[in-house]
Amino acid sequence: MGKNTGLVYTNEKCIVCNKCISVCPVPSANYAVKLADGSSRIEVEGDACISCGACFDACKHEARSYRDDTEQFFQDLKKGVKISLLIAPAFMANYPTEYQNYLGILKAAGVHRIISVSFGADITTWAYLNYISNHKFLGGISQPCPAVVNYIERNIPELLPKLMPVHSPLMCGAIYVKKYMGLTDKLAFLSPCIAKKNEIEDKNCGGYVSYNVTFKHLIDYIKEHRLTGGTMAKDEIEYGLGSIYPTPGGLKENIYWFLGDKVFVRQAEGERHMYEYLHEYMERVKMGKDLPFMVDALNCSQGCLYGTGIETEKSRGDDTLMAIQKIRENSIKSRGAWGKKLTPKRRLAGLNAQFRNLKLEDFIRHYTDKSNIIHMKPASAVELKGIFEDMGKTTALKQNIDCSACGYKDCATMANAIHNGINYMENCVHYAKDLATQEMEQVKELSEQVKVQTEDRIRRAEMVRQVIDGITESFAEMQHSLSGVSKGNEGNAEESTQIALSMQNINDYSRRMAEAFGHIQELLSSIEVNNNSIFDIASQTELLSLNASIEAARAGEAGKGFAVVAGEIKNLSDSSRNAAKDSNDTSAKVKQFMEDLRQQAENLSTLVFQVDERVDTLAAATEEISASTKLVEVLSGNIQDELIKIQKL
Repeated sequence: MGKNTGLVYTNEKCIVCNKCISVCPVPSANYAVKLADGSSRIEVEGDACISCGACFDACKHEARSYRDDTEQFFQDLKKGVKISLLIAPAFMANYPTEYQNYLGILKAAGVHRIISVSFGADITTWAYLNYISNHKFLGGISQPCPAVVNYIERNIPELLPKLMPVHSPLMCGAIYVKKYMGLTDKLAFLSPCIAKKNEIEDKNCGGYVSYNVTFKHLIDYIKEHRLTGGTMAKDEIEYGLGSIYPTPGGLKENIYWFLGDKVFVRQAEGERHMYEYLHEYMERVKMGKDLPFMVDALNCSQGCLYGTGIETEKSRGDDTLMAIQKIRENSIKSRGAWGKKLTPKRRLAGLNAQFRNLKLEDFIRHYTDKSNIIHMKPASAVELKGIFEDMGKTTALKQNIDCSACGYKDCATMANAIHNGINYMENCVHYAKDLATQEMEQVKELSEQVKVQTEDRIRRAEMVRQVIDGITESFAEMQHSLSGVSKGNEGNAEESTQIALSMQNINDYSRRMAEAFGHIQELLSSIEVNNNSIFDIASQTELLSLNASIEAARAGEAGKGFAVVAGEIKNLSDSSRNAAKDSNDTSAKVKQFMEDLRQQAENLSTLVFQVDERVDTLAAATEEISASTKLVEVLSGNIQDELIKIQKL
């Protein structure tokens, strides 16, 4: 069948709480799959699933659904297909007041005949007792429950010889109406059980029944399509004691009714207890220990009355049990094999007389070993060690946490599931937590690097500011020298010596300014390198944030705390990137100012050179010196303005 294509499947409500895994008697029936959005879901492997319904009881999110034949049944009725209905005795017990009304609706929808399977249970009891007597077949396991049959065929084929080789009440009833009543209609079963679909389709069951219509889906369909019936209707064939088969121990009570309580019938039911018991029983058979007369085995803890295919609210309260008790009392008050006043021996004689025209071989059932379908292959010690190492479980303590949050009973089973590809490491809450912790440590280290880089950037920026302050101070001195040059020129050409000295000072200041500009360029370059490092760290931090978010999503409910951490990591990444961007923008502006200053400095140097040449002929070129000096003053003022702008940044 494959993932999610069997009778039981996972719907969109799954949040990976793993409760389905924890209650499933078949570990390989649940597959963890990763979805496109990074989240995960637990789906069902149809070939491994035994349709026991344990996951429906465990899942509080209603994330499991099932398939049956209800829709096809009504479609075929509309097409005019002739269909008769076999009804499980649990239907009357679950709907005692609405029973006849629902049957009337089905009659109005086109159902031909409606026959209770209760008499089929009586045939099963008759066949059991005769087969046991004829073949000295002690210790047999009853098989009315298809989930139990599914489990044995797939998981304990060694017990197949101990499965009672007699059909279930449903199939005994179907065989009877086909072979002994001559009914040619297609048969539908009104069923409390999802797994009955597996029995109906089993090649060993002869294809007598075509539809499994569960109680829940039938009622849902009637309500959704607002079906009504013209008149009340009844089912055919009188109810026998087989009507109590759906109750826990119902088969056992039938055996005691006909054989007395001197025989020991072992009663076992419940989704977990039932399958654990079967493994214990297998060991008992292998060891040759004494066996009970037979085992009354049911999957559901409260029997078929509260089967997997009924409405949830029907399992609350005792109304259904009270109704089945009334049916039981009516059965044992009747005459014949069911007479309350008769001895077990006379009841058995009456039962054999009632079915004297039946052939036991018509009701014999065979089984198939299906243990090769799908199972988890055990990982070797070396393989398990490798998986544990990949999960960071490097100590015996970590390998035996056994918290069961993953759904499996222990860490070793989870590791084996990972080995078989039906689960993955991220679904281990401790692995996800350790992974998030490691990523947080990496983020912490990166944060420290960002802090160091930021402090270094601030330190370098302070150095730039100090250099610019020095340049500004030098220009103040240069302005003072230029003022002296101007005054000397205006006063007397004979003061050219003093002017020459002043020009020398200007040359010194120009050189110092050029050196300072070079120093600033180096600092700006180092700041850019620093900012690029911050960009890289921010990118790494953002990647870690994304990984943490994904791990949080995969971890489901256990990862909600990690999602908060991932958000904080993202905020840190954005803050670091923005700070680095602002710093780079500021550096770009400073570089532009430096370029302007460099150009102005070149012009200044040229003018100083020209002034210096004219000093030799100061007397003849006083006016030119005056004009050049004024131009130098203008350029000096421009440079100071640029420096002020830089300081404001």
